Amino acid sequence: MNDIIKSIEDAQLKAEVTDFRVGDTVRVSAKIKEGNRERIQVFEGVVIKKQGGSVRATFTVRKNSNGVGVERTWPLHSPKIEKIEVVRRGKVRRAKLTYLRGRIGKASKVKENIK
Repeated sequence: MNDIIKSIEDAQLKAEVTDFRVGDTVRVSAKIKEGNRERIQVFEGVVIKKQGGSVRATFTVRKNSNGVGVERTWPLHSPKIEKIEVVRRGKVRRAKLTYLRGRIGKASKVKENIK
């Protein structure tokens, strides 16, 4: 039974996944269905957390929109995600950045990792 599930999950994996980490600012292009049309909507923000593995891996992106914090969680291998672009690399020292939820304005920014 376990081999059957594993083979189904392996078929669902994307061939290429963008390499990004927690703290990076990313631009996610997602397909949105409105009625009978489909369009691409861009969501840009800081990656707060990545969790899971294989086909079940998800990531959460947070942005400030008109003074209100908005978070979205996507499955990493979802067919609804067109592409993920890394806008800038962040320098962080922890795996989950949930503390950003309580920050406002400049305090909610993540330092850029310059190499």
